[in-house]
Amino acid sequence: MNRRSFLATTAAGAALALLGGSKPFAAVPATRLTVGRRSIEVAGRGAQVFGVTDTAGNSGILVEGDRFHVDLVNDLAEATTVHWHGQVPAPEADGIAETGYVTPLAPGEGRAFDFAARPGTHWMHSHHELQEQALLTAPLIVKSASELRDDVQDVVVMLNDFSFKNAEEILAGLRAREMDHGAMSGMDHGGSMDMDAMMATGTMDLNDVEYDAFLANDRTLDDPQIVKTERNGKVRLRIINGAASTAFWIDLSPHTGKVVAVDGNEVLPVSGSRFPIAQAQRLDIVLQVPAGATVPVLARREGGRARTGMILAAPGTSTARLAGEVDDLEAAVDLSLEHALRSREPISARVADRTLSVMLTGSMAPYSWTIDDRDWTRRKPLEVKAGERVELKLMNHTMMAHPMHLHGHHFQVVGIDGRPLAGAVRDTVLVPSMGTVTVAFDADNPGRWLYHCHNLYHMAAGMMSELVYI
Repeated sequence: MNRRSFLATTAAGAALALLGGSKPFAAVPATRLTVGRRSIEVAGRGAQVFGVTDTAGNSGILVEGDRFHVDLVNDLAEATTVHWHGQVPAPEADGIAETGYVTPLAPGEGRAFDFAARPGTHWMHSHHELQEQALLTAPLIVKSASELRDDVQDVVVMLNDFSFKNAEEILAGLRAREMDHGAMSGMDHGGSMDMDAMMATGTMDLNDVEYDAFLANDRTLDDPQIVKTERNGKVRLRIINGAASTAFWIDLSPHTGKVVAVDGNEVLPVSGSRFPIAQAQRLDIVLQVPAGATVPVLARREGGRARTGMILAAPGTSTARLAGEVDDLEAAVDLSLEHALRSREPISARVADRTLSVMLTGSMAPYSWTIDDRDWTRRKPLEVKAGERVELKLMNHTMMAHPMHLHGHHFQVVGIDGRPLAGAVRDTVLVPSMGTVTVAFDADNPGRWLYHCHNLYHMAAGMMSELVYI
């Protein structure tokens, strides 16, 4: 690091050491993570993308213990930020610049982070401009003591959507479309889904962007990752939807698995072969790979024919080629799993001290997405007080679903369309078109916190606001 970077790192470390950690700053050795560029091959073409890697070149970080201690270095020629999605540090360590606690990392700058780690399957991604679309995403896995003792093979699957166009060009195309083109045709890149898909799914707006490929751990089904398992081996899939604007159905058929955690939070097991996963959500699925079998783990794009994935293979098996597209259209991602989920560690029973509600507003054409008809520049923050139990009703008044993420907190899903539910604890929940989802959380992390749609282009078009402690 240069002198400026060293001073920035030292200052950040000194500040973060005071943020409520049970151990001193230097108690856990720091892991160095570098934000940089890397090359991958997609559909036979080379592509330059971003990455967050450790000193061995591995994507992301595996934390074995109760401390997240990272030295983050920006090796790009441009500014960046990295948000630790699913972790709940003090706001100064959240890895974003929008709320004013920190500035983006300048080229060559380093910054230290040290806080109590929240166990589970999480991820990291840029919160600067549209860098997330160019794969500035990586896994962030924190293993609890019980998971370290389990005799289970961990397999991480990071899903991404990929375009050879840059994100700024995609967003400009979305904003420039004519009203009739944006609402009805949209058959080119940067357009909405085709008419067959619209009719088959019974909705007009599922996908804003048509991509060149969908990736699982940087690879397509033309050359999928194949993970060897033990004979009759038990596997814990940690599936992360790091796509910028795509929701998927996870398809294990004809095999079955059990969802045991969502967004890093344990749930009572839910068995099945197909599970929905919206943008930014995570699914932990435990399954057994039978002797002599292969288990394709497929992610099918909602409202389309495209799919990606990887393959679990028992010893001595061969794998058949899998097509990247299928004949039948996939359904829209829904709340079927949400209705079935029950948390292993629900929030305590308590009457809400404060009830808040927001409307998710906007349209495909003109391309404008807002909260209560306000974009970020005209936002009206939600206000809470420390110690309160807060219920937040998210009402979607648009023709698209929105995966809504609240920084700095995890919440429990307590209602869907007005019906009470003792659901999962999450940090990101899908609010379907014209639907309502109610979540409850404890205001236990004072500061200013973003909440926003995790469709990157919806957020960029204005669907972002903040929650503030008063």
